[in-house]
Order: sequence, then structure tokens, then C-alpha cells
Amino acid sequence: MKKMHLALLAAALAPVTILTVTTAQAVPVFDSANYSQNLLTAARTLQQINQQIQSLQNEAQVLANQQKHLSKIDFPQMSALEQRLQQIDRLMGQAQGIDFRVDRLDEQFRQAFPSSFEHLARRDLRISAAKQRLESEMAAFRQAMGVQSGIVENVRGDAEALKAIVDKSQGAEGGLQAAQATNQLLALAAKQQFQIQQLMAAQFREQTLERAKRAQIAREARESTRRFLGDGKAWTPPR
Repeated sequence: MKKMHLALLAAALAPVTILTVTTAQAVPVFDSANYSQNLLTAARTLQQINQQIQSLQNEAQVLANQQKHLSKIDFPQMSALEQRLQQIDRLMGQAQGIDFRVDRLDEQFRQAFPSSFEHLARRDLRISAAKQRLESEMAAFRQAMGVQSGIVENVRGDAEALKAIVDKSQGAEGGLQAAQATNQLLALAAKQQFQIQQLMAAQFREQTLERAKRAQIAREARESTRRFLGDGKAWTPPR
């Protein structure tokens, strides 16, 4: 009887013992295929993220380049060029005697160089006409020299402006800045051409007045000689 109880007790404890041993010795299973698939998926995801980052960087660079192309350059030299041209214009507007206004040219020229010779009959009128022509010619000389002096002074300033514009042209970051620098160089060249034209106008005016004065003196001399000689017949005393 005692042996039977021991046997039943052993039979009851046996499953527990087996279960405990089995649970304590369990080993987790490693799925290599699933691990490889997950690793490949993570690598592809990382590659896509890197591509998106590179794309964003390229777009940012494009925007930066566009900003450079649209950026402007400040050119204080342009206002200086305009001021110098205005200075020459003021000098040209100070012309005395026979000026550069077309609407007044004919009247002023007739006054200085009349086609009639009634003034030759009076000495004071001859002196007044000759004095007026001399003053007009001297005013033209002074005005031409004034324009020349103004242009010479402007050339010094233009040399500095040219250096500043070239420096900005060489340091241009975008297409707009390069185009602006080119336009400034063209403006400087145009300004020089305007000054040359104005100088030539003042110089030719002075030369023209001098030649007109010589021609007028020759005309008056011939008219004075004709009046002095009369009809060319010798004078005979009355009987």
C-alpha cells in the first residue's frame, strides 16, 4: 500500500518536472530571411532619403543662383556722370554773342554781319559794328576754352568711374550684375561721345565766327573802296 502511494506521487510530479525543465531550456528561433528583408528595406529607405536630401540641396542651389542672377549693383558713378554732363550743358548754354539756339541764329547773325552797308556812311556805326563782331568772336573763344577745361576736368573723374565700374564688372555674381556693369560702361562711352560733340560744336562755332568776321571785313573794304572811287570818272571843276 505504501509503495502504491509512492508510485502515484511520482506519477503526479513527473509532468511538472518535465514541464519545468522544458520551459527553462527553451531557445528563441532566429529568422535570417526576415532579418535580411528588413535590412534591405531599411537600406532602400535610407537611399531614398539621401536622394531627397540631394534633390533639396540642388533646388536650394538653383534658387541661390537665381538670386545671384537677380541681384543688383549700386552704381553711384551714374549720378556723377549725369552731373558732369549737366555741367558741360551749362557751359554750352553760357554762349554769348551768337549762341546755339536755332530760332535766334538768323537774327543774331544779321546783326553781327549785316548784308547792307548803310552803317559805313557813319564812323560811329562802323566802329560799333566792328566792336560787336570782335566781342562775339572773343566770347566764342572764351566759351570754347571753358568747355575744353570742363571736359579735361571730367576726364579725370571719368577715369575713376571707369575703374570702379570695371571692378564691379569683374566681381559680378550673376547675369544681371554683369549686364548692369556693361550698361554703365556703355553710358560712360556715350557720355564721352556727347562731350566730344559739344567740344566740336564750340570749336567750330569759334572758327566760323572768325571766318565770318574776316569775310565781313573784306566785304566792307570792297564797299568802302567802291564808294570812294565812285563811278570811276575823273572830277572836273565846274565852268
